Amino acid sequence: MKRLLDCEKNEKVKVLKLNAASELKQRFISFGIMKDAQLEVLALAPRKKTIEIQVGKMKLALRAEEADLIEVENI
Repeated sequence: MKRLLDCEKNEKVKVLKLNAASELKQRFISFGIMKDAQLEVLALAPRKKTIEIQVGKMKLALRAEEADLIEVENI
């Protein structure tokens, strides 16, 4: 199992599963982060405290704790 937090800069991945609680899961979905969505890792903060991703045309920054809840696979 690979998590979004494990990804490196410029890596493109597909979402397999969201392991978040209902409220956070709904927030992810509202941003387009859902099963089979394609994401690109744009930047990582020092020590991976935050991770910047692109979903479609939208850019988002996720906390490490949030990125750790998203299972992905390389595409």
